[in-house]
Amino acid sequence: MASTPTPERVRRRPLRRMLKNWLQRHRRPFNFWIHMVGIPAAVAGVVLLCFGLWWWGIGLFVGGYVLQYIGHRVEGNEVGEWTAIKHILGKRST
Repeated sequence: MASTPTPERVRRRPLRRMLKNWLQRHRRPFNFWIHMVGIPAAVAGVVLLCFGLWWWGIGLFVGGYVLQYIGHRVEGNEVGEWTAIKHILGKRST
């Protein structure tokens, strides 16, 4: 007999689905690990921009995204933001 899911469990489902999707799009070790460098670099760039350190902020933000772009080129799929935009527009993504 199936039990009624708790509200906490229902909240976690979208997170699990997002994590599963992210892991499917980052299967190759090179792509995964380059994202482990690129994502924190891009986030640090945004933080530095907020503190007025323009050159460092822009450099880290752009550099982080370039690393992620390279990883997706190696993987053979599109970057997540572009995939999301295509999804919203009803277009097919790779």
